[in-house]
Amino acid sequence: MDSETIFRALAEWNIWEKDIESGLERRNYLDRALRYLDAGQVVSVIGVRRAGKSTILKQMVKRIAGSSGARNTLVINLEDVHFSGFDVKLLQKTFEVYLKKVRPTSRPTVFVDEVHRVPGWERWARTLHELDKARIVVSGSTSELLSRELGTVLTGRHLDVSVFPLSFLELLFFRGLEIGDELSVVQNRVRIEGLAMEYMEAGGFPEVVRKGYSRELLGTYFEDILHRDIIHRYSLRKTEALRKLARFVLTNISSLHTHRSAARFLGVSPVTAERYYRYFEEVFLIFPVKRFSFSVKEQESAPRKIYSIDTGLSNAVGFRFSENRGKLAENIVALQFRRMLTENPLLELYHWRDQYGKEVDFVLKDGERVTELVQVCWNMDDPETRKRELRSLLKAMRLFGLKKGLVITEELEDVESMKGRKIIYRPLWKWLLGDTKPGAAPSRAPGA
Repeated sequence: MDSETIFRALAEWNIWEKDIESGLERRNYLDRALRYLDAGQVVSVIGVRRAGKSTILKQMVKRIAGSSGARNTLVINLEDVHFSGFDVKLLQKTFEVYLKKVRPTSRPTVFVDEVHRVPGWERWARTLHELDKARIVVSGSTSELLSRELGTVLTGRHLDVSVFPLSFLELLFFRGLEIGDELSVVQNRVRIEGLAMEYMEAGGFPEVVRKGYSRELLGTYFEDILHRDIIHRYSLRKTEALRKLARFVLTNISSLHTHRSAARFLGVSPVTAERYYRYFEEVFLIFPVKRFSFSVKEQESAPRKIYSIDTGLSNAVGFRFSENRGKLAENIVALQFRRMLTENPLLELYHWRDQYGKEVDFVLKDGERVTELVQVCWNMDDPETRKRELRSLLKAMRLFGLKKGLVITEELEDVESMKGRKIIYRPLWKWLLGDTKPGAAPSRAPGA
């Protein structure tokens, strides 16, 4: 590609002579990424396709341009058709064309979107970073590619910002409803509850939130994830079993999965099933939660609970034989905890089950200590269900020496003392508005 073609392609994505639409700011992600960049780190913005990574990069560009000038920013979007077949030599040539044509007045910040398309890009990034020629921000949709390779080449020089589909607080913000205090919650309660039900059904992909639930749009996301991030990347030719397992997993969210049972379902080997699950994790389609055990060996061998990156995606492509809001609610709680874990490396999330089948949905461990037990029980009206859920929770509280436990429900809000311990009942929508504390939802700032 000649220099003029490169420059024309760059001009389409950069703001040297024009503005760009960057949407509503997702302030938590944006502020964290800029903080990491100012600390001298290579910043990698990672997450499932269509979660909003490119938009966050645009917002970073505008923030930096506002303080140091637009010409000191360079955006290279590797999804542009002009950049197909890009290699690291062309990446370097593109940087040199920018320096010659645009003439930045200070050390530039270079943004490379979908960087994993370029083999060897990480060494190029390290060179520019170590020679202090540029600040580097990259984005991509595959966790293994970014985290493992960056960790090897840029040890101690990079930090990840994991981007999820919108949290419930972000959804409210996108809908023009920013919760500031308890009074605003009371005044808008009916609308908040309605949006919580919508969130459970449609999920939090930004474009879906803006346009409304669309099975067709979410189906397109699903196909893009499979084809562009898995099938194309691994050059898979036989894809029927992969597709079948993806739909099976998204149907059976908030449930225990084993590689052997999946292998029997698919008619493939356990090794193949395990590889497919790993692919799904790498592209952020799903995430597992291990069973808590004081034995590391048992933790690794026990069945794991699988959760979807987005309940709307599960509803759109999974097989919905009957409505199960309890599973969807549990998945939303798991996602909220997952967001917390990406910001605090000391936190660990598990589920708990004893030899008699008693279960607790979430065990939150902070360092060496279990700090929170959370049970999700959508409908507390059935006496047997309530008895079963509380019996399990109380047993786990005794095991871990906790004086209180949390039950997340559809609408019940109460506090109950049982056998010298406190059980707190909280509706899902209200829990999602909580503070950033172990066992609570992310902070009120949109983007949490």
